[in-house]
This record gives sequence, C-alpha cells and structure tokens, in this order.
Amino acid sequence: MRSDAMENQWLEQSPICAAFGHRKVRRYVCVVDHRQHIRTFLCDILDELGFITCECAEFGEFNKHLYPQHPQRPDLIVLGLSGNGKKDAEMLKTLAAEKFGGMVLLLGSNSPLVPLAQEFGEKLGLTMLPPLHTPFGSVSLCSSVAILLPIEVPPPSPVDIAEAVSAGWLELWYQPKIDVHTNAVEGAEALIRIRHPTWGIVTPAYFIPADDDPRFAAISEFVIDQAVQDWRDFVIRRGPIEIAINLPIAFLQKPGAIPELWRRMPNHPAFDGMVIEINGVEATRSLSLAKAIARQLRFYNIGISINDLGEEWPSLMGLDDFPLIELKVDRKLVTGCAHAPVKKKVCRRIIDLAHGYGIRTVADGVETRDDFYAVREMGFDLVQGTMFGKPMAAKKFATALS
Repeated sequence: MRSDAMENQWLEQSPICAAFGHRKVRRYVCVVDHRQHIRTFLCDILDELGFITCECAEFGEFNKHLYPQHPQRPDLIVLGLSGNGKKDAEMLKTLAAEKFGGMVLLLGSNSPLVPLAQEFGEKLGLTMLPPLHTPFGSVSLCSSVAILLPIEVPPPSPVDIAEAVSAGWLELWYQPKIDVHTNAVEGAEALIRIRHPTWGIVTPAYFIPADDDPRFAAISEFVIDQAVQDWRDFVIRRGPIEIAINLPIAFLQKPGAIPELWRRMPNHPAFDGMVIEINGVEATRSLSLAKAIARQLRFYNIGISINDLGEEWPSLMGLDDFPLIELKVDRKLVTGCAHAPVKKKVCRRIIDLAHGYGIRTVADGVETRDDFYAVREMGFDLVQGTMFGKPMAAKKFATALS
C-alpha cells in the first residue's frame, strides 16, 4: 500500500493528474494480456468507469506507448503476468528503463509469483497498485483502480449542457428490450449520459434542459446521429436491431425536422426502422400533434411510441385512429406489480387498449422474476428492466449482442 506522501508525489508528477483539476477529461489505460476474453472484460469495465482503453496481446506491442512522442502515454497499465518469472521481470525492467510514470496493476493467479513480481516492481521504482488476482469480477477491479476514478458524488448543480456538447462528453447507453415469449433481445432503448471529467457518468436529471430550451436541439441531433452510428456497429456484430430514441415533440414539430430526420436514417438494406419515444404526459397533452407527426414518420419507417405511460392513459381511449406503434407502461406501474392488484388492473387495461389499436406494449421496470412472470401472464409483448440488463455503454452492449 502506498503512503500518502508517495501518492501525493505521483499526483504531482503525473501529467494527466496535473491537468485533472483543469478539466482533463479521461485517463488512458492499456491492458496487456495474452487472453482475449480477459482483455475484453477489462476494457469493457474500465471504459464504463471513464477510462480511454487500448489493449495488447503481447508486451512487445505495448512498447510504442512508452515512447515520449506518443500522444497518449498511459496513466495505468494492467499487466497480465505470464507465469514465467524471467519474462515478467523483463517487462517490469522495461517499464522502469523507459521511466514509466503511471501506475502498474499486476494481474495474475493467486501464486507466490505475483507478490514477488509486485515487490520487484516496487524496488525498480514503479508505482504499483495492489495486484488483482484471478478469478476477479467488476467489483474487485473497481476497487483496484478506485484511486484513479473521478469523485463519485453527484454534481452540486446542473451540468452545463452546452459545455458537454462542445467537449464531446455526451454518450448513448443502451438497455435491451426483451421478447416475453422467447427471452431474445428484440430492440434497445438509447439513453443519454454525460461522461464528466470530475463526476464520472452523469444521468439526465443533472443536465437535460426543458423541451423548449434552444439547447435541446443540439442534444436531439446528437442522439439521432449517435444512434445511427451505433446501429451500424450493432449490425456488424449481431445483425439489425431496432433502436428507440427519446425526442421531444418540440423538436419534431420544427419546420423541416421530419425530412431532416429521414435524411439522417441509415441507407442500409438491413435497416428496418427506428422508434421515437415521446413522454406520456407530453404526448397526451398534445395528442393531435403526436398523431400527425406519427402519420408523417411512418412513411419513413420511423414509429412513435408513448413512453412512461401512467395515470394519463384514459385520454387515449375512444380514438378513431391511432397511428402510433407502441405503448410503454411507466415503471411505477410495473415494478412490484406481481404483488400489487391495483397495478395489475391498470396494466391490464392499458394492454387491452393497445391491443384494441393493434399495437404492441412494453413493460418498463421489470426487476424481479415474479414481476416478469406477472407481465408475461398479463399479455405484455416486450419487457425492459434491470432483470435483463442495466443500461450499458454501446461498446459493452455490442459485445453482449455478439
């Protein structure tokens, strides 16, 4: 374990830490291990924690990152030990000879070689994190690199969305939508996040402006373009998948918004369409407008879904036509519904309403097996919730799909 003095010295010497208080965005990590599945798992978790990651199968491939002229010298190297004491010692000697100023996290089995390598690295003057023993999980990995993580507290005030857009902090995370009968992934909802330099992953509650705020247009355009880009990646890894994005009606009713939206859609033979989710309160308050937009968008293979549908559902009854494609029931009605007769009753009424219009239903907020059995018995078509997967970064979602 390093002393406070050693830690302070490293913080002063590390180029990235010197800039961290001046809004340096992300730290750089390189994973070196001959096992592909280990590299993939490590990179996925580290990426979600806010690091920029790269990977190498052999230490020789990593040498180029030690060159002083390299644009990104790592702040951390996760070094998988080979089990060959001489080879492992040579890797540590190389790091010391190149005056590697970052931290080193050794990865190896629970054998005497690991503490020996740890002690050797410290004697060479390298800054060694406590080693990570296999088998390991995401919790132990997070604990190992905790000293490098951003402050894990919510922002004291809303994040400046204009700054986030210009700095490139916005990301889309994806939560799978599951067919209740096959348990297969049938689609995903794209959820916007900010990867903040100080506060890590920030949820929309801290940065989404009002729907009529002029800054919302920039967010909406990012969501559309990023979802299309991610869709192309998902196609390569798994095949076509339906993506749902959240947009406000205010954005869709702008002059030229719908043709522009269609122009941004993928020109790809596998593209089957996209879903736009509109908040239930907003949709029912402007139902005529929502229906008019839905009629236009369906010619471009884009469907409208009402999201977070709750107590306002009766306003959808008795309509002559319903050009929307989906009703997603609010998680407040879904979570715990297995043991709440009132919630079940409301869910059944919404399902009957949707099926009367010939559209599908989604149960959002399924967190337990009992709730899953309940929504399946009630007749929901799709489910979404932590039981099947939390929202995850696009890279991890693509890996899960493949």
